[in-house]
Amino acid sequence: MYDICCIGHITLDKVVTPQAVKHMAGGTSFYFSSAIRHMDVSYTLVTSLAESEMPTVEALRAKGTEVHASTCAHTVYFENIYSGNQDHRTQRVLQKADPFTVEQLQGINAQIFHLGPLLADDIPVSLIKELSSRGRVSLDAQGYLRKVEDKNVIPVDWPAKKEALQYIDILKVNEHELEALTGLTDIKKGALVLADWGVKEVVITLGSMGSVIYAGGLFYNVPAYIPTAVVDATGCGDTYMAGYLYQRIKGALFQEAGEFAAAMASFKIESSGPFTGTKEDVLNLLEIGQKTFAVYS
Repeated sequence: MYDICCIGHITLDKVVTPQAVKHMAGGTSFYFSSAIRHMDVSYTLVTSLAESEMPTVEALRAKGTEVHASTCAHTVYFENIYSGNQDHRTQRVLQKADPFTVEQLQGINAQIFHLGPLLADDIPVSLIKELSSRGRVSLDAQGYLRKVEDKNVIPVDWPAKKEALQYIDILKVNEHELEALTGLTDIKKGALVLADWGVKEVVITLGSMGSVIYAGGLFYNVPAYIPTAVVDATGCGDTYMAGYLYQRIKGALFQEAGEFAAAMASFKIESSGPFTGTKEDVLNLLEIGQKTFAVYS
């Protein structure tokens, strides 16, 4: 029995920023696994990728991450293009991997399963339902809201959302994904709709405006933390969720978990690649309390 199991494809990422063009491993599973590596939890990753990219898995294992990896014909290949505003990006998908199956999760149990689909067909609803019978299910909804046309990522609705969300305990979305799911731009009204559909904890990340958590009938406004530099926002949401779920599995309440997560995301945005800090780094930033004044209200 693991504390947390993350399920998602490791990707090839081409990250284009005004400062540089970089090629690196990526995907929710990669950034989440890297961020939670130094936290005191029992953790495993379930992933799938082409044989040619298995060195990335071996590198994770060498750093102490337990990985259940299967091979498929292709590794997901993303191109992420950022302008000067790191809250927004343009994405292209150059190749796709096979969907996950129930068989790949046989014998794996966890208190929390964190699902990181990158494209709409990565994780079928039948797998979500199965996992909900084994533990709590956390979902980053972004992949279900992406359709690929001529390698361009097109935002779409998720047809199976009401069927699937009844099995989701913790849902992470940003403001654009919230609007795509609910049709609402009002953050709090959108959160209430998602809760009506069955989600127990709604986590809405708002970039430099912080984040909002809705759980137990209450809203929690979480400030962002001021980074020393803004370099690369790729993986910030995944880093946030690693911190949030780590804190929740340790018994932290919603505000405390959100602030720890926000501090981790602030560290992440200061460099390209995954979060490489420690729990102590995050706690030190929390103690300093260098929050931005831009908090959603």
